Amino acid sequence: MSVIKRFQHWSKMLATGLVMTAITAGNVTASDEKIALVGGRLIDGYGHQPIGNSVILIENGVIQAVGQVDSLAIPDDFRVVSTEGHDVLPGLWENHAHLMLTGHADYEHWRKHYTDRLVDEIMPASAVQLLLAGITSVRDLGAPLDASLIVRQRIRDGEIPGPNLYISGPFIQNAPYPGTDHYRWGVDGVDDARAKVNQLADAGVDFIKLVDQDTMTREEAQAVISQAHARGLKVIGHSHRPNEIRIGLELGIDNFEHTGLTTAPEYPADVMQALKERTATGRVAGGPLFWTPTVEGLWNYQLTVANPERLDNTCWHRGLADDTIADIQASLAKPGQLAYMQLTPLRKPTLKRKIQQLRDAGVVFLTGTDSGIPTKFHCQSTWNELAVWVDEMDIPAMDAIRAATYWPAVFMQVDDIYGTVAPGKIADIIAVKGDVLRYINLLQDVKMVMKDGVIYKYDGQVIEARL
Repeated sequence: MSVIKRFQHWSKMLATGLVMTAITAGNVTASDEKIALVGGRLIDGYGHQPIGNSVILIENGVIQAVGQVDSLAIPDDFRVVSTEGHDVLPGLWENHAHLMLTGHADYEHWRKHYTDRLVDEIMPASAVQLLLAGITSVRDLGAPLDASLIVRQRIRDGEIPGPNLYISGPFIQNAPYPGTDHYRWGVDGVDDARAKVNQLADAGVDFIKLVDQDTMTREEAQAVISQAHARGLKVIGHSHRPNEIRIGLELGIDNFEHTGLTTAPEYPADVMQALKERTATGRVAGGPLFWTPTVEGLWNYQLTVANPERLDNTCWHRGLADDTIADIQASLAKPGQLAYMQLTPLRKPTLKRKIQQLRDAGVVFLTGTDSGIPTKFHCQSTWNELAVWVDEMDIPAMDAIRAATYWPAVFMQVDDIYGTVAPGKIADIIAVKGDVLRYINLLQDVKMVMKDGVIYKYDGQVIEARL
């Protein structure tokens, strides 16, 4: 059978549901199988012209070849999985998630009642929800160290399904907030700052999260950042206040999080000048300056209050116990009255200006959402963020997609195996039905999810046997 005829044959099977039947029966489950993804338009993460009628050959979970149906032959021993009518992309990254949270509105209540359920229920539920939403890599920013290490290892060992998980363990800050010392570590002097970083590095975290650096002594903050860099770890820092940014830039923070500055209309002129001076140094300063604005929750809050129906989407129930679900629902019964959000309506008018300032300064955006905070569920957050970027902030769809695929892999220094669809890369691949460059919100309904060459979702249906 010719390549074209074979492609047409499998496209017809997809239309009749036969391919889906084969997959759910268990024939496309193991990462050591040879799989050909055939027919879709490939947006490979590099930002150039998409590849129509693509063919992606995968063996042992690794991409062997990428081409088109009229030029790349499909070997007879490869199983064809049709992506006809779909846009095919690298698996998405969520760059600011909190797996220890699942949308509950009352942090103090959550800490008291769910800390002992993080390992067995909460964090595994967050992980599988992210994976089925098309998120194949996640940066988890701030959680108890032991819980983070255990869940990451269980995912790596294949005991539980989830994205590639990169962890910070506890925040490092001047002093933990009351009742939070199990996932926030304070520092007391330069020696203690270095010791805390070393403890995390020795445990095997992937980066350091530093917050409230403007409330530390300059020497303590410098010790955290310098010691992290000495141990080969990048530092991710908050940008809630102007001095957090000023100090972070001076001392070498690699990636800022949030838009920050509450209701202020814009970043101060001296901050903007400092940002431009930093971005102008590029590779000389160790690479681009990265920024994760986490803007969607602020932009959409009033819309959620006006129409809270999305809170009833049961996608966030997966993996959670019935009493946990009921507790979260009760906490969100009156979303317009959440103390956590009362300043949010005043912040919304400032967001476009701040986003434009950051873009004008030349920072490299990473897609992250604060997923897990009140009203923000892991199965919804990332596509919501991308939709606000494209539809409201006028960020080109291709740039937004690269902020969720290519650039995070560069930041985490794993772009040799992740972030793009290319030969030699790990087969973390998703597909959506339709033109995602015109309609970015198609990402709310990811039709196929493949991680490490294993298909967890196909034609919009979860393959439960893989979970």
